[in-house]
Amino acid sequence: MGHSESELLDVGRIREDFPILQREFDGEQVVYLDNAATTQTPEPVVETIADYYRTTNANVHRGLHQLSQEASVAYEDAHDRVAEFVGASGEREEIIFTKNTTESENLVAYAWGLNELGPEDEVVLTEMEHHASLVTWQQIAKKTGATCRYISVDEDGTLDMDHAREIITDDTAMVSVVHVSNTLGTVNPVSELADITHDHDAYIFVDGAQSVPNRPVDVEAIDADFLAFSGHKMAGPTGIGVLYGKKHLLEEMEPYLYGGEMIQKVTFEDATWNDLPWKFEAGTPVICQGIALAEACDYLDDIGMERIQRHEEQLAEYALERLQDEGDVETYGPPAGTARGGLVAFNLDSVHAHDLSSILNDSAVAIRAGDHCTQPLHDKMGVPASARASFYIYNTREEVDKLVSAIDDARQLFA
Repeated sequence: MGHSESELLDVGRIREDFPILQREFDGEQVVYLDNAATTQTPEPVVETIADYYRTTNANVHRGLHQLSQEASVAYEDAHDRVAEFVGASGEREEIIFTKNTTESENLVAYAWGLNELGPEDEVVLTEMEHHASLVTWQQIAKKTGATCRYISVDEDGTLDMDHAREIITDDTAMVSVVHVSNTLGTVNPVSELADITHDHDAYIFVDGAQSVPNRPVDVEAIDADFLAFSGHKMAGPTGIGVLYGKKHLLEEMEPYLYGGEMIQKVTFEDATWNDLPWKFEAGTPVICQGIALAEACDYLDDIGMERIQRHEEQLAEYALERLQDEGDVETYGPPAGTARGGLVAFNLDSVHAHDLSSILNDSAVAIRAGDHCTQPLHDKMGVPASARASFYIYNTREEVDKLVSAIDDARQLFA
């Protein structure tokens, strides 16, 4: 690829932060290639979690004792750190902590969509949307009478931008688009889609679950109105997701959940809402997870998001080339050498993806198999399921070679 050594990751050193990668099954060291589902968690993040429970554990806000004060400051600072990570100049007021990307999608769909959409409105999605986006807006459309329309995916796995310009119209109220497809690896032109969307006075929601963890993402540069991502896909803990929203939009939206913390004044007749972001964080929030996510942001920034992106792209390109050389392996998505995320979905002729995944597990190679929460896309591709290898900061070319070798073993078994 022509990159200097200074631009490459010290993968050997990084792997030392992930003891789980040293696990063996029947004498085989695990090859973990299921990172699009969940990445592993490095020691600094694990230590942050342990340290919180050992030294700081208390509920945030309103507590006057020292532990609560310390937990509150750390939790609030975590919002600011995450805002910095994605370029949100509004800081904590534009960052809502949720459980995951799916909850972030639902928050906007219910808090904004139920109140703003009507029978005359359209929601535009893409044919490669994750169910977190597709099903959510589909069901909200049914409740409000709105219509869902879908931007076509071309045979090469990229969006048909001519079709996008055709169906994003003055009737469009919301465009919800995945930044990087979790099945095809396609990197969608979200900035261009934002421009088209805003030309029609509509809003754009970007699903950043597969982009924020592995490439520089600046919400203001791409002009996203909303963007969501998950901590467990970016070296952070499970149970923490993020919704970025432009401050003026979040201020206008009604709360999604009601209860403690999100209120300002309550009477027997009515209630008023807390300031951002607490207005959307009802009840005891994800305190430890949020603090640990901030540590994950530090960890990734120390490595360098541009270097992480290059590393994943190199592994994906190498994997595509190795798999396509096999002859009886079909890969999906844009070809090698084009803009792709760090994953490859594929099928081995005459072997169901679930069977292939099971056989690879016998060689301690961990991949994902199924429809990857993109059933309509798989229907369009004409396959019931696919296998998916996805890469992260600790994966190597040698592990890609082990993947291909394990596929060879599966081929022999089913011959």
